[in-house]
Amino acid sequence: MSEILGNIHSIETCGTVDGPGVRFVVFFQGCPMRCKYCHNPDTWNTTENHTVSVDEILRQYDGVKNFLTNGGLTATGGEPLLQIDFLTELFCRAKEKSIHTALDTSGVLFNPENTTKIDELLKAVDLVMLDIKHIDDTEHKKLTGHSNKNILKFAKYVSDKCIPLWIRHVVVPTITDEERYLRELGKFMASLKTVKALDVLPYHDMAKPKYAQLGIDYPLKDLPPLTKEEALNARGIILEEFGRVRKTK
Repeated sequence: MSEILGNIHSIETCGTVDGPGVRFVVFFQGCPMRCKYCHNPDTWNTTENHTVSVDEILRQYDGVKNFLTNGGLTATGGEPLLQIDFLTELFCRAKEKSIHTALDTSGVLFNPENTTKIDELLKAVDLVMLDIKHIDDTEHKKLTGHSNKNILKFAKYVSDKCIPLWIRHVVVPTITDEERYLRELGKFMASLKTVKALDVLPYHDMAKPKYAQLGIDYPLKDLPPLTKEEALNARGIILEEFGRVRKTK
């Protein structure tokens, strides 16, 4: 049997924003979504090839493990679930070495009718960092080109498996920053049993030069970045609704 190879965009050896502690972050190549604010459009294409083996990644991990304070290994992208076989092998091998594993995913590829492969993967996942792009399905389709229905089902599936969840949400002016959407997200989060953290990220337009270099039109070029204060206010609304709903249960 030939060894499974992963199509990897890049590796960050000491990441501090991709899970708890200092982490070894593997960026997977390929993503089915086309989020209008995506800051990594260079990870979309599945035909860009920089293949590596699990052994190669773990050797690199071992080379910096002494610097990974209270951390571990994070798979992000792109969308790691596009390469679920390689991802499962990587995480299973990581768990054999007692490495903490975090999956940063949009959940868009979850198929509730066929969970065999995702079940195998989740056995080796310590933390799921789920990016909920928009809580409203219609608006989600406008923003990403995809429905959020299976994404929300994935969140509940992970929660029912008793796997810790971090919810990540980008607040975008005129798109996701309406109070009704923020409260709906808080309400949904309250239905999950294993939410451990909420990352609310302010929309920024720092990827504009990257889009220009790639010859891709930047869809939100006329949209101003969100301030940190506005992001903190949005986070407060989400958590207020989360707490309100939890108290009534």
